[in-house]
Amino acid sequence: MNDNDRNNLFARARLCLLLSDPDGKLAAVKALYQEWQSGSLSTEAIDLPDVVEAGFPDGIARVFPRKLPKRSFHTPQGRAALIHAVTHIEFSAINLALDAVFRFREMPPAFHDDWLRIAAEEVDHFILLRGRLRQLGHDYGDFPVHLGLWETALGTLHDPLVRMAIIPRMLEARGLDVNPGMMERFRQVGDETTAEALTVILRDEIGHVEAGSRWFHYLCAQRGLEPEETYFELLDRYMKGEVRCPLHKEARLQAGFSPAEIRRLETLCARPALTRKIPVPGGQPT
Repeated sequence: MNDNDRNNLFARARLCLLLSDPDGKLAAVKALYQEWQSGSLSTEAIDLPDVVEAGFPDGIARVFPRKLPKRSFHTPQGRAALIHAVTHIEFSAINLALDAVFRFREMPPAFHDDWLRIAAEEVDHFILLRGRLRQLGHDYGDFPVHLGLWETALGTLHDPLVRMAIIPRMLEARGLDVNPGMMERFRQVGDETTAEALTVILRDEIGHVEAGSRWFHYLCAQRGLEPEETYFELLDRYMKGEVRCPLHKEARLQAGFSPAEIRRLETLCARPALTRKIPVPGGQPT
């Protein structure tokens, strides 16, 4: 990397995105965010090679979502596998935030500021959950994973409006819905440590989804589009599964969903499975 690239936000975000070693990636993201905050990075939109394969650990077993073993709260191994699944979601979220910075260079500096902050917070989440895994005698990479989040993001490379609708406002919003149930189940088996970690993550993830909502509305306003109708049109066009309820309505309201959007999502939940069109990513913990 030459000096120009080293001092360019988008080149540095690309480098972080490609890193596969977890420790190296975590340190690089934290350093990138600190340098961005110091004002030492250029936002010149230089030409850079595209990224189709984000960096994930080389030795980690990758499977199709439906091939993942079932995870049970009733055994220590099952609980560790579930924590590992959420840890992997956080690692994937680091890549998604970095990709938003790298890919959508035409967006305002405030957009890049949001997604660099989010990348740094996802690093914190990963460290928190990986630490818990290690307390339980495991580490990231001990269980198979799927790349569903990243693969879904590949369908949104061409347009930040589509990215904001599908990744933060659909896939990551699903995490707001399932988090409280997971917290309760960990508490039921006496694992207050993991429940507290999930509490921290839920608080931050509301802010991440809110950033997605805010930038989705910004882009709709730029293009003269009605946000609610645009959101549901995009979900219908890009997703192939179904909406799962219950929705965490309070969290979604804080994250920028309107009451009308929540009502429409709940209506979709209530339809028979064969008629639902809007999905949740395969392999999400339930």
